[in-house]
Amino acid sequence: MLAQRLSLALERRIVNLPESGTIAVVSPDASTDLSALPRERTEVVSRSLRVHQAFRESGFRVVAVPEGPYAMAILSLPRSKAAAQAALAEIVPVTCGPTVIDGQKTDGVESLQREIGQRAVLGEVLVKAHGRMFAATDVDCAGWNAVPEQVARPKGGTYRIPPGAFSCDGIDPGSRALADALPDGMDGHVVDLGSGWGYLADAVLERVGVASVDLVEDDLAALEASRANLDDARARFHWADALTFRPDPLADHVVTNPPFHAGRSADASIGQGFIRAGARMLTRKGALWLVANRHLPYEKTLVESFRDVRALGQHAEYKLFKATRPRPVRKR
Repeated sequence: MLAQRLSLALERRIVNLPESGTIAVVSPDASTDLSALPRERTEVVSRSLRVHQAFRESGFRVVAVPEGPYAMAILSLPRSKAAAQAALAEIVPVTCGPTVIDGQKTDGVESLQREIGQRAVLGEVLVKAHGRMFAATDVDCAGWNAVPEQVARPKGGTYRIPPGAFSCDGIDPGSRALADALPDGMDGHVVDLGSGWGYLADAVLERVGVASVDLVEDDLAALEASRANLDDARARFHWADALTFRPDPLADHVVTNPPFHAGRSADASIGQGFIRAGARMLTRKGALWLVANRHLPYEKTLVESFRDVRALGQHAEYKLFKATRPRPVRKR
């Protein structure tokens, strides 16, 4: 909804674009329409590779970390309050003008507005489409710098996880269920698609026979966390699109707990794409190990992509599958 509120805010002069200088747009969804902004003066800031690719194709400059200086910054709120505060602490010091905050009620924009109101000078607030947009100047971001969450490792020590990352408050139950279902031995080369901060890859590295693990992740902050969490020479880290990644050599195993949201909208086709991509990455005798929420419709895609599909036990909340003998990719 950022595009809708931004156009209206500009029209009503609630937000005024600077006459010169660069405008940073922080953490937009890949589908966000930024045509209301001058493209030649707009820089998108995101740690998502999918967002990078989408905006580069549209002709925008894109960076993973804000460089500045910026004449204005526009922040599209993430769902996590800690991630929102960390984003503000990162962008405000390199922005000379106002910082515009936009978000849905479900993203906690009202709560953040109240908090920022005690730390900054706020402009008029635009309320539209179940969300809000407002500009803030002189924002005091003291104490908002990103502090990694710490989660206990199953065998001692801790994982360090960036605020706002998937399952930053603990090991995801689905990933844990899949890790528990993996065999004791997994010979050869393994790919972890959508590897996050490294829990599943860590579990894989404990298996007998594993020669190497490719961690493939869209979120650069999560990938860098996994690099810090896994002190193992067999782990290789790829900021890459899971749907197009090509392992070298082909994988003997693919493990995945695929996402099923595009931005803030549920989209089962993402997980279906992970299944098809996993099949393309495997050797003829390779195996895909998958966990999914029970409501997600993945069975048809599994059968279309593999000759043998087997459910792994029963779980109240999740479906677990082992799929083997990938089918040849059909030529179109």
